[in-house]
Amino acid sequence: MDYEKKRIFVTGGAGYIGSHVVKMLGDQGYELLIYDNLSTGNPWAVLYGDLVVNDLNDKEKIIQTLQNFKPHAIIHFAAFIEVAESVGNPLKYFRNNTANALNLLEAARLCGVDKFIFSSTAAVYGIPAENPVAEDAPLKPINPYGASKAMTEKFLEDLAFGDDSFKYVSLRYFNVASADPEGKIGQAYRNPTHLITRAVKTALGDYPQLQVFGTDYDTPDGTCIRDYIHVVDLASAHLEALKYLLAGGNNQVLNCGYGKGFSVKEVVDTVKEVSGIDFKTADAPRREGDPPALIADNRKIVETFGWKPAHDDLFEIVKGAYEWEKTFRERFRE
Repeated sequence: MDYEKKRIFVTGGAGYIGSHVVKMLGDQGYELLIYDNLSTGNPWAVLYGDLVVNDLNDKEKIIQTLQNFKPHAIIHFAAFIEVAESVGNPLKYFRNNTANALNLLEAARLCGVDKFIFSSTAAVYGIPAENPVAEDAPLKPINPYGASKAMTEKFLEDLAFGDDSFKYVSLRYFNVASADPEGKIGQAYRNPTHLITRAVKTALGDYPQLQVFGTDYDTPDGTCIRDYIHVVDLASAHLEALKYLLAGGNNQVLNCGYGKGFSVKEVVDTVKEVSGIDFKTADAPRREGDPPALIADNRKIVETFGWKPAHDDLFEIVKGAYEWEKTFRERFRE
């Protein structure tokens, strides 16, 4: 199939993960249209395609845009992602992550777009009974962020059940980190909450200390364990999902992770090793909505796509985040 001539509509393509997927798609010759309200995204991160600045709450604008562009597929990233914020302001998350996803799906159906890739999350599992957690584990989200994504997955499941022509892939991300090795794009949130980014910024002096939320979990060193995936490997999973759907693939729900986890303390030690800076940490109470451990069973995505991670190394992941943060400062702050 001549993939590079396919038109792809990307929501949230100016954001962290979306921009990396856009870059990879553009490098391979896809025709792209990015739709983003820039609440957390950045125009400079869109390296390919045209950018439409608008919100997904405007269904008429979505319909108009899809009718004009006539995409072969949609990749939907646009969402709020901060767990703690979702606990304090759940309606914000259900409105943006769930109601706006419904707007997009309704517009897609009206415009005849029948291939859809969804940016989901491991937060749909809540606190799994077993780790690594497989895709058929019960969905028991323990925060509104996870619940908002689980609801959208249910939309997709029911839509596909009622319409054999509609096909989707839902990718459940574990903890995404690092940056484009070429240094063109990376994580640039105004208020980053990701551990590796916060630790790197602490090493570089942005914060006086790094808070470690919870040191009494039932884990080997008492801190949370997460499965960290390099953003470039995650982007490659999206390309594989897109090619799969365009070639006539069936509906899939797939974990995106490496199948191994690292504790908060292990990440902190790695950031100190990479940076050469022994920054301060401070123990803090547990955060609401944080499971003790969350590790992907990634066998299904490997078997379905033949997906082969190329950056499966914590030191490399941290080094990429650290180098990007230094590049970002030089390029945009000085």
